[in-house]
Amino acid sequence: MKITRRRLFAGFAALGAIGSGAGTAQAKLSRYYDGPLTDHFDGLRFFDPHGAPPRGFTDLLKWRLSGSGTRWPLSAPSRYIDHPPARVFEGIRVSFVGHASVLIQTGGVNFLFDPVWSERASPVTFAGPKRVNDPGIPFERLPPIDFVLVTHCHYDHLDVVTLSELAATHKPRVITPLGNDSIMHAYDPAIRAEAYDWWQRVDLGRDMKATVVPARHWSARGLLDRNKALWAGFVLETPEGSIYVAGDSGYGDGRCFKQVREKFGAPKLAVLPIGAYEPRWFMREQHMNPEEAVRAYQNCGAELALGYHFGTFPLTDEAIDAPRASLKIALAAAEIEPEKFRALDPGEVWEIA
Repeated sequence: MKITRRRLFAGFAALGAIGSGAGTAQAKLSRYYDGPLTDHFDGLRFFDPHGAPPRGFTDLLKWRLSGSGTRWPLSAPSRYIDHPPARVFEGIRVSFVGHASVLIQTGGVNFLFDPVWSERASPVTFAGPKRVNDPGIPFERLPPIDFVLVTHCHYDHLDVVTLSELAATHKPRVITPLGNDSIMHAYDPAIRAEAYDWWQRVDLGRDMKATVVPARHWSARGLLDRNKALWAGFVLETPEGSIYVAGDSGYGDGRCFKQVREKFGAPKLAVLPIGAYEPRWFMREQHMNPEEAVRAYQNCGAELALGYHFGTFPLTDEAIDAPRASLKIALAAAEIEPEKFRALDPGEVWEIA
């Protein structure tokens, strides 16, 4: 069966095991983190004590050689472009930049999650998953960015080029799980990265705090660095209520989402991944589908939810519009009003009173 070079490279990107290349800064690092052993760190690599390891290279080839998957359009532009205000002091303003990039403004503070403005989710500019729509906020129209929170080091979440540009223009504090700071500093020492372990709480000032929380996922930048950096979600505590950004995560038994409710109470808003889930035999342990995302929403008890991680980079087998359509079906089956769990287009804004 024929397989194109482009299709195989996209498979590597979805797996997170793209070769970094001998010239990249992170390829020179033998380890990203050096610290004591814990229940999820063995001295070199992190692991999920309640999860399953990611699929290996043989399974990747099996998937990509199968010829499964629906072709995405080369371009799917959004009809929205957001020009955010400098600050928001009442309520919560959420702007969907695209894929996993989200701007949240509340209490006079601006938070940017997993910012990726690069054209490709890849270590190189000439190959790899290419975005089919522009970021919903032009980079030059960003408000002053106070904090950047990066969930893990896969290329569709940790974009060192964007982080370097943010460091030069906004100088934000960057909050990230253990080991990811080494990747950022190797590329640009000016990135103000601070790394934390699961359940560590960070004081952000203005009566706001961020806690790094477990997710059911994994990490890699190249072929030889699997799980050398930690992955996570975040709970952001604000005067307007708590905001839970799950990062990439499989569902499993729902443990991650139930723990958030147990430790923090029901969030005002949960930001949950709904894309990059097919084929299920390959993706199930690390990526939720929309039906599982609805269960996660119920488990964490959030008042509202935003679906993300879809519609920008063609990473897996589902069609570009499948996550949104499947979410609608899952919400109806669970008898949840659609306005409670929304999926936005890049540049679209949700203002929460």
